[in-house]
Amino acid sequence: MRILLLEDDADLAEVVALGLRNESYAVDVVGTYAGADELLRTTTYDVACVDLGLPDGDGLDLVRRLTTDGELRRPRRSLILTARDAVGDRVAGLDAGADDYLVKPFHFAELMARLRALARRGDDRGALLNVGDVTLDLATHTASRSGTRLRLTAREFSLLRYFMHHPGEVLSAEDLLEHVWDANADPFTATVRVILSRLRRKLGEPPLIFTITGAGYQLRPSS
Repeated sequence: MRILLLEDDADLAEVVALGLRNESYAVDVVGTYAGADELLRTTTYDVACVDLGLPDGDGLDLVRRLTTDGELRRPRRSLILTARDAVGDRVAGLDAGADDYLVKPFHFAELMARLRALARRGDDRGALLNVGDVTLDLATHTASRSGTRLRLTAREFSLLRYFMHHPGEVLSAEDLLEHVWDANADPFTATVRVILSRLRRKLGEPPLIFTITGAGYQLRPSS
């Protein structure tokens, strides 16, 4: 899952981004309305976490534009993170199109729970993903195959999660970079191949992820 974190408090943004990355999310951090606008014109996000009080604009206006401005790539979900705690502010945020509203200060565990809930919205699979004999528990951040625990790094877990959200689909290296890595990833390195090779090795036999020559990679459930 790739997240846009729009937060003008640099210290808070750093702490939240570090926590999210440790939970295997790809995070792009920006501190201004203009910076978020620029990213949203070129990058597709699964979730946008938007602060309202910004130095160059109001995040509420950006939330509205996510549903109306065709020049912006609309994230699948949006979450307002703000110190504005009045009932009227919450109502305004949700009416503007936000999927959730979380008031600062907040516990990181609650932010994670809300992100998991947003990811499940419209998805009847809940916290458990099952493809063939592989199971991912998104709540406990664990993976197993045929009942045997897989010891995955955060990036390997994120990559497997993305494959399991798209079983049978052919995913290009660009798709994987777009959704599993953030803006710090170098598209000209072999980073996808390296992490994918490690993931395949940990998944064991029979193989689950196949290379489709000239197209990308495909997760095929074992029979």
